[in-house]
Parts: sequence; C-alpha cells; structure tokens
Amino acid sequence: MSTDDEARPAARLTVLSGPSGSGTESVVELVRARSPSVWIPVPATTRPRRETEVDGVDRIFLAPAEFDRRVAVGELLEWSRMGPHRRGTPYLPLRARLDAGQPVLLPLDLAGAQLVRARLPNARLVLLSPPGHRPDPAVAAAFDHTVAHDRTDRAVDELVGLLGSSYPDPAWSRVRG
Repeated sequence: MSTDDEARPAARLTVLSGPSGSGTESVVELVRARSPSVWIPVPATTRPRRETEVDGVDRIFLAPAEFDRRVAVGELLEWSRMGPHRRGTPYLPLRARLDAGQPVLLPLDLAGAQLVRARLPNARLVLLSPPGHRPDPAVAAAFDHTVAHDRTDRAVDELVGLLGSSYPDPAWSRVRG
C-alpha cells in the first residue's frame, strides 16, 4: 500500500535564463502568480539590505565570511560575483522542495545556468529569447528548450507547461562535486 506522497516522483529543477533584456523577471512573476505551487528560490547575497527588503524573503543577506563558508562546504548550488558583492542560490532549501515533489523555477543569468548544469546535469535549462533576438546557436545548444518571448502571456503559458511536465528518474538528483 502506498500513499500519494510515496508514489509522487521527484520534481524537476527548471532554470530560466536569457540575455539582458529578455524579460526574465516579468515572466517569473507571472509564472509565480499563475502557478503558486512553483517555488522560486530566495538568493543569498553579500550586498547590504535595502530599506524595503526583508531578509529571508527578498534575499538572504550574509556577511562575506558566512558566504565564503557556505561556498566552501557546498551549501550554494551556484554563485557569482556582481561588482564588489556576491550572490548565490542556497542548495539545501532547493533540494528539500524538489524532494517534496514541488517544482522549482530558478531564474539565473547564462553563466549561472551552466554552473547548475555542471552540478545537477538533469536540471532542465530554458533559454528565454527576447523579441527580435536570434539566440547564438552555441548558446542555444547548451539549453534544453528555447522559449520565444514575443508575447509575455504565450511565453508564460509555455513555461508553465514545461514546469508541469516530465518528472525524471530519481537518480537525476545526484549532485556532482
């Protein structure tokens, strides 16, 4: 006898990436509104908190030494430097959501998407292509899907469809490195 939770396959991590101006943020916000079960990770950063930001909601604000510690022990799925500050994706909350069967949408830049692919090879990488932009074939080849952002509602529909599809073999979640 099995319960629904026992029968539920592991969810897939979908990384949404695109060049500057592709509209990733607006698409992510509409996906969040349309599919509240999709979880969007809260990034960690070493930059100072802005007055309107809530720690743990908008960002996880870390001292540089704590960020370094998390990098050293593998607690960040990926990270990058942005000017004098760093940002990254905490791995443990993301892994817990996936293990619970909740789909995860992770918006990242192109380099961040490749870092995720190196650590989680079965993560689904989606390239968001802005209107009138032809993706570089070499860049597009590194992604599993390309979504044209010609109309925002159509791009959101396509992404929501991808998020609701294909649950991989549980072996996908083995982390490299």
